[in-house]
Amino acid sequence: MKLVIVSGLSGSGKSIALGTLEDCGYYCIDNLPVVLLEDFINHVMLKDRATYHKTAIGIDARNRSEKLQDFPADLEFIRQKGIDCQVIYMEAEESTLLKRYSETRRRHPLSTEDRPLREALNIEREILRPLAGTADIVIDTSFTQYHQLREMVKNRLGETDTSSMSIQFLSFGYKYGIPLDADFVFDARSLPNPYWAAELRSLNGKDAQVMEFLQNQVTVMDFLHDIRYFIGRWAPHFAADNRSYLTIAVGCTGGQHRSVFLVEALSKNLPGISAHVIVRHRELR
Repeated sequence: MKLVIVSGLSGSGKSIALGTLEDCGYYCIDNLPVVLLEDFINHVMLKDRATYHKTAIGIDARNRSEKLQDFPADLEFIRQKGIDCQVIYMEAEESTLLKRYSETRRRHPLSTEDRPLREALNIEREILRPLAGTADIVIDTSFTQYHQLREMVKNRLGETDTSSMSIQFLSFGYKYGIPLDADFVFDARSLPNPYWAAELRSLNGKDAQVMEFLQNQVTVMDFLHDIRYFIGRWAPHFAADNRSYLTIAVGCTGGQHRSVFLVEALSKNLPGISAHVIVRHRELR
């Protein structure tokens, strides 16, 4: 079993780190009180190893400082249970943290009307000192951008190959409305329509007769080729940008023939792209 504890200064990127680990298949818990850590290990993780075999827990200065003083002992307890536990501590320069808070207008969890932000940051460093001293990985995010931080977290934990983008191919009918969640929409209404062949009207784009009809149309195959080229050209850029999902919609008039055929064809041949493929035909029942 693997447990990653993420801690550090507020504004240093803990939420980004936890989100990255969640994308890598970790069960993530943000701001677990340290007093509950031992119970969580005994009564949750060790009771359901399948669900919690990879877990990440965020612990921050909202815990009482006296509880964090005992964290080294908690860490030893975890490792004695046979759990591979690593601690990531995230920090940044004071000037960077002040700038981030001024840009987001968020309130620091330790700041009050009588305690300015700079003082709250200094108090936070002291509260987290026992935890920082146990860190296996320390990440300074002062000059790190969002995507760089995600890659850094994955690389440090050896999770670089655990996740890939999911591509959803969606067929739809324009007369029922354009799908609002689509990243790219391709309009197939100008292509030859099997609907006008009486023997094909009651079928759909997954039926052999309709597939044969459309495969014999030069314009349909050209259209398919161009979409496939577009996806092959640009999908890797979305994956490199750490996108988890990409939805590509193909529409025809009723969403029964042309769009269904094209989506089926696209989903079966994506040369050079490593992605989890999802196929959905919105108008087929």
